Amino acid sequence: MNKKLMAVAVAAAMAPGLALAQSSVTISGIFKVGVDNFRVGSRAAGNSSENRVTDNSSRIIFNVTEDLGGGMQAIAQLDMRFSADLGALSAAGNTWVGLRGKSWGTVTMGRHDLHYGKQPDDIASKAGALMASSVSLMDYAGGGATAIAGTTRTANVVRYDTPQWGIFSGTVAWSANPTAGEADITALNTTRKGNAFNLNPVLTGANWQAGYSYWRQRADVAAAATNQRGDVLYGFYRWGGFKVGAAWNKSRISNGLTGVETSQRTAWTIPLSYTWGKHNVYGHYTKAGNDKRTAADDSARMWSFAYVYDLSKRTSAGVTYSKIRNAAAGTYSHFTNTGALGSASSASAAGEDPRLIAFTVRHAF
Repeated sequence: MNKKLMAVAVAAAMAPGLALAQSSVTISGIFKVGVDNFRVGSRAAGNSSENRVTDNSSRIIFNVTEDLGGGMQAIAQLDMRFSADLGALSAAGNTWVGLRGKSWGTVTMGRHDLHYGKQPDDIASKAGALMASSVSLMDYAGGGATAIAGTTRTANVVRYDTPQWGIFSGTVAWSANPTAGEADITALNTTRKGNAFNLNPVLTGANWQAGYSYWRQRADVAAAATNQRGDVLYGFYRWGGFKVGAAWNKSRISNGLTGVETSQRTAWTIPLSYTWGKHNVYGHYTKAGNDKRTAADDSARMWSFAYVYDLSKRTSAGVTYSKIRNAAAGTYSHFTNTGALGSASSASAAGEDPRLIAFTVRHAF
């Protein structure tokens, strides 16, 4: 069934008699689930491996568009994330409402992915495992303990995206509080007025791209690790079925109470991919350097590989291998492994080396 017609049918079933003549609604999304074997090397005691079924951020997305005339549109998106393995459902994805003009760009308000994941790493595309992404090292600091830009959607965002002006496009975004609801008004002045800012200019050619992302964060409630500064340079070049990229990330964390810098680390990654016919090969090597503000060596290295076969234009299946080697004080783990998509007790302790083998199936609709 046509996606627009299906959306109208769903809405009509939910609200009989409702007139739906003004807005165009489309429904899209992905099912992506894998069978994993996850092992934590160098674990001193307890179980060090498990077999599990893992959701890879499955989602259903509703996009709404209304033509307002004069080249302007009202737009909205509801991004529902669901876990096919456990059945949880929430509007935790990129969810927003705004206006779009052909000549001046797009302004939206809501939740957005900002700053993190800018490196041109394709291993999590199609049926490659999400946990094998270089985000695992690139977007964490403090030896792997602190996520930069939350490594998820930023809350309370006002975002402006330029049109594509030749090879240039860009994003400017501001958040009233990136981590939770606003808490600026208090009786005893025990909190501060936090915010976050992201600037992301991009140059895109026929077979290449280069970009820069700047991130600054101050959460409303000042605490030990609530100030962040991030800088990312990234780009790729593509010829034929080959794609090679590179990214450099410098992240800093400071104490929100004292202003003292507690973490400063640099990371880099080189992702590669090759596609021919229905076959796709992805890989990356990533290195997180030793943090300059910590005493012990908390650096880490990561390498990931995936082979994905396209069963159709919408369905693919893939096998992924990924390994992280932590230095003595490093606690880096695979992306999303310690969150809602991971499993209990599988986070890396200092010096432990996590390894992932996954078979994943993805269907897009």
